Amino acid sequence: MKRMATFIVLLMLVFTISTSGQLYKDSWRYGFGFSYPRLVNTSSLPQMINFGAFGLIQNDFSEHTAMRLYAKVGMMETKHTLATPVTTTNILVGTGELDLIYSFVPCEEFVPYLVFGGGLLAFSHTDPVSASLQNESFIIDFMLTTGFGARWNYGEDWGFTAEFNYHTTPTSQLDGDASSNKTSGLLGGWYDSYLTIDVGLLYYMSTGEPSKYCNVYHGLAASSDVPSANIDYDRIEKIVQDNIPREVVKEVVVEKPVPMETRSGQQTGSENVYSSSGEKWVLVGVNFDFNSTKLTPEAYPVLFHAVQVLLRNPGMKVEIQGFTDNIGSEKFNQRLSQKRAQTVKNYLTARGVAKERLIAVGYGSANPISDNKTATGRAINRRIEFKIIR
Repeated sequence: MKRMATFIVLLMLVFTISTSGQLYKDSWRYGFGFSYPRLVNTSSLPQMINFGAFGLIQNDFSEHTAMRLYAKVGMMETKHTLATPVTTTNILVGTGELDLIYSFVPCEEFVPYLVFGGGLLAFSHTDPVSASLQNESFIIDFMLTTGFGARWNYGEDWGFTAEFNYHTTPTSQLDGDASSNKTSGLLGGWYDSYLTIDVGLLYYMSTGEPSKYCNVYHGLAASSDVPSANIDYDRIEKIVQDNIPREVVKEVVVEKPVPMETRSGQQTGSENVYSSSGEKWVLVGVNFDFNSTKLTPEAYPVLFHAVQVLLRNPGMKVEIQGFTDNIGSEKFNQRLSQKRAQTVKNYLTARGVAKERLIAVGYGSANPISDNKTATGRAINRRIEFKIIR
């Protein structure tokens, strides 16, 4: 048990470099992983040779709640010390259940949740203690499941999950001892029960409309439901220009996008389209606190302006480039910059920009545009740039 707990702690440390996944109003996931089952019984001693695997299909029908079909197989070993002679029983267990999941903080990188459900339990034994079970091939019964777990978002589509579940059965035969003169289970009584520790991966296989639940920006007519005629683009443009720091080299900031000619030869400068692929668009004002992926408040007007440009130009595809200052190792800064680029991508997709048009890439501390020797310069270098792909 201690080895499994240590393994889970190590996995948690590995996945601390994670990102806030995009939420959807309706989505489907599938998952798979490993399971460690352990019989809970005071009349026998659970052994360490316990292992299993699971698979699931999950429907997230709201930001907080989900339903899943959960299938699991496992092998448990227990030693009956009160039997004469002492007997070791191996138990093959298979379950199929329907669970309800409630997530407490779905917008965070670390998402704890509760599990409640039930289903069917099938099991068989080798060398059971009770003679009445020696000729039984498989026994099928019901069970109830309660538990808790946590999910770490890793990238846009993947997540890592770890769960601790307690399975209660209305039978005393699970451990191979059908006698009723025993106490068993975590809470007493003579019904058998067992615990499982599950670790695995989740993957989005189908997504609906992006959810705006986690969008913290509500000012400057940010709702995409508001007609574009009611949006004060000049005011937003002024905010962008007022936030251009004097310390940034003039050539790297696109203050006014260059008009691009349409097929008819007419300019489309009013649409703020860039002239060719490869142009850089520095989102001045989209910065981050030190060692953080949280956007600063002044970033949202700039990002909203970027959303409007992208929505009015559906053919534009963009590489979102994340950068850091030069403090920290190269490997750490690359991961942090990737998370920052992903944060911006999540915001843009939540505002209606198709995720297929966006690529999030982290470049660490490469290509600074300001002096890393000063606090102001380092703050400017913790930035986001757009590179027009086409």
